[in-house]
Amino acid sequence: MNLEISEVANLPTKYGTFKIQTFKEHHKEHLAIFTEVLSDTPIVRVHSECLTGDVLGSLKCDCGDQLDMALKMIAKEGGMILYLRQEGRSIGLLNKVNAYALQDQGFDTVAANHQLGFPADARSYEIVHDILKYYNIHKIKLLTNNPEKIKSLQAIEIVERLPIIVCTNKYNEGYLEVKKEQMGHLL
Repeated sequence: MNLEISEVANLPTKYGTFKIQTFKEHHKEHLAIFTEVLSDTPIVRVHSECLTGDVLGSLKCDCGDQLDMALKMIAKEGGMILYLRQEGRSIGLLNKVNAYALQDQGFDTVAANHQLGFPADARSYEIVHDILKYYNIHKIKLLTNNPEKIKSLQAIEIVERLPIIVCTNKYNEGYLEVKKEQMGHLL
């Protein structure tokens, strides 16, 4: 894969100090956020961009809470977050907001995507292999609830799956139920 890779920079945050590096793939710029010391088998969170959850604190999903939990855990225990630029399960921000409007009309998250002509989840994780290979990482502890993510990362040895369970609220209960029942998430 043809990647443009940035320099490594320091990233002091409210969680702790990390290193940050960008991997540009075509028009998408993905981030690796990691601790200075990485074990032979680091904790890795592969997190897909969610502007509404990660930045705006939306209560309709669990994305922002998962990112917050992952940053806290990795700051404490060491590891890496791969922040992939694939908003709205890779349908883009405009379509994600259109899916939100359909959800306001009673569609669940999967049905809304289908109504717009998209699969339930259009994300891809091929870039993860390239990024981990760049860091010479061959074994990881994967922080995820998503079985499709686990399947897609088979080229990497996943020695342990760590759950990332966050609290539900009245706005995301249905969303999380759909993730569990229709998408097979390990909740």
